[in-house]
Amino acid sequence: MNYRNLTSQEISLLENQHCSAESWSNVLVKEGFDAAYVQHVKFSGNIRLGILEKDITLPGGIRKHACIRNAYIHNCTFGDNVLIEYVQNYIANYNIGDNVYIQNVEQILVDGESSFGNAVEVSVLNETGGREVMMYDKLSAHFAYILSFYRHRPILIGKMQQMVHNYAKKKASEIGTIGNNVHIINTGTIKNVCIGDNAVIEGTRQLENGSINSNEHDPVHIGYNVMVKDFIISSGAHIEDGTMLTRCFVGQACQLGHTYSANDSLFFSNCQGENGEACAIFAGPYTVTHHKSTLLIAGMFSFMNAGSGSNQSNHMYKLGPIHQGIMERGGRTTSDSYILWPAKIGAFSLVMGRHYGHSDTSKMPFSYLIENNDETVLLPGLNLKSVGTIRDAQKFPKRDKRKDPNHLDQINFNLLSPYTVQKMFQAINVLNDLQNKCGETSASYFYQNCRIKNTSLKKGLKYYNIAIIKFLGNSIISRLESCPCSDNEEIRARLKPDTPIGSNRWRDLAGLIAPSSEIDKLIEDIEKDRIATTEEVNAVFEQLHRDYYSLEWTWAWDMIQQYFNLSLETITAKDIIYIIDQWKEAVVELDKLIYEDAKKEFSLSARTSFGVDGNSDIRKEDFEQVRGIFEENPFVKAVIEHIEVKTDLGDKMIKRLFKALKS
Repeated sequence: MNYRNLTSQEISLLENQHCSAESWSNVLVKEGFDAAYVQHVKFSGNIRLGILEKDITLPGGIRKHACIRNAYIHNCTFGDNVLIEYVQNYIANYNIGDNVYIQNVEQILVDGESSFGNAVEVSVLNETGGREVMMYDKLSAHFAYILSFYRHRPILIGKMQQMVHNYAKKKASEIGTIGNNVHIINTGTIKNVCIGDNAVIEGTRQLENGSINSNEHDPVHIGYNVMVKDFIISSGAHIEDGTMLTRCFVGQACQLGHTYSANDSLFFSNCQGENGEACAIFAGPYTVTHHKSTLLIAGMFSFMNAGSGSNQSNHMYKLGPIHQGIMERGGRTTSDSYILWPAKIGAFSLVMGRHYGHSDTSKMPFSYLIENNDETVLLPGLNLKSVGTIRDAQKFPKRDKRKDPNHLDQINFNLLSPYTVQKMFQAINVLNDLQNKCGETSASYFYQNCRIKNTSLKKGLKYYNIAIIKFLGNSIISRLESCPCSDNEEIRARLKPDTPIGSNRWRDLAGLIAPSSEIDKLIEDIEKDRIATTEEVNAVFEQLHRDYYSLEWTWAWDMIQQYFNLSLETITAKDIIYIIDQWKEAVVELDKLIYEDAKKEFSLSARTSFGVDGNSDIRKEDFEQVRGIFEENPFVKAVIEHIEVKTDLGDKMIKRLFKALKS
């Protein structure tokens, strides 16, 4: 970009407008610069000024002409049509973009070389260290998962840390950046912070050592009385209302506000934190906590909703805060729930009450953990028929607020997947083993410091089998959707997996569901230097996410053969018709259980406190005016429609398969 020196007339005009410079020869301007719009400014260091020719419309309809006034500017470059005014101390060492509005700020500076939050270590999960994750601008939940949880692979960890160091070196500079169309208003100190395009920072008290990765697709907003130090804030994030963060990564479209406080924590896409606090947590996508009395500490969560007063303990007053815990995806805690770490809670489980037994229910997904006389009572699979579970599964994709086309986290929203269904198979094996060892008539069974009642065990087996059949049936119907099914050979050709990859164990890497074999391959590639950059690692995650359904079918077909005792060489249309009939029964039965669970929300007891000054008829009418009629509830209607749609889908598939029976 071409700049020129100031003319003597421009220098004279600037000095008449109470401007000064250590050396006017160090102040260069673009052609078209109008000195009339620079007033009461002191310049030092190397200065580059753009054109000041447009009016800027501010909130409330006020219009101001682009200008620089009442400021001390040191070593800065400005784009075109900036509005900089009322800087109490100074702005130093920044490249500032076009159409930037900075008003009434204390100071904005870069002091020495900075990496702007990149390579800052976050002592996640363990406050005393040992699982540190180095933040960087493009950190994904999956990269952080491996970096934190795979400490048993020191070569891997060293290589990944070096990747982040290399990235941070590229970002290191003595000059900061404020992008185009940024607004910074009524703000305190901003020190060693890079700010992306279209960010809005208003009323913020302090920002130090970090990056605000805002862009035109998904701007970042940072609001009043916010204090953040050592941080990365991703596109679309909103940090509001007195939030205080120290050594934190904030992922895309996260919302933190209402005096929320956190330190040494990672918040990935679409997390929400209000009122409460967090310490050393790994908050995978959709970790939500809204309540002032809620503390999340030293745990890993994802797709999680924390009830009011939820709490965990990570020490027992012996060796300090060294314990950690995991709630696998989809966990929920009720009000005043408590878990003494270490513990591991299975996917999509509900925790109610206080739990001290260090339970590991990871092989029992979709369960309830209930406190009874200081004992953990486990109800396996009960959450499969909960209307809340289904509602959560439906709402997560709808609540994805990311507008940035470049998603950092590869999020799989599926409720039933190889990851959760493989755990159901494990649960069935565990429950059958308990029955065999203790007898089918035993009143209760003990597993991982949990009590399982006889009736709960039998219901758990039932629920898990229903869900397995539903998943396997869904898979085979989807696979044959585009197949004419004219004869058995055509069916077998379509059922053959596209790839051998995907059989055996799967993992959930904080939102990304993928075969273990491919994660192990990635780890080996990193250790052997076949993958050497953060970009290459994230490209693998993206590819695995794109290939999910192809890989899922490999696993599902393997399970179908085992569960129904079939093989690719001998399977016929008749076998598939049998599977679809089983699937139809499973779908209808599970939907009926969900329907009955939803009905409880409209029961007589649910009407308590309605119609406060009337009789039962008024209570009923008041309830219906507020909550609606059960049969007209959108979710209830969706369940009924789901039964009809799935039944019709199964019938149509069976009709097509009869062609093969006749051939």
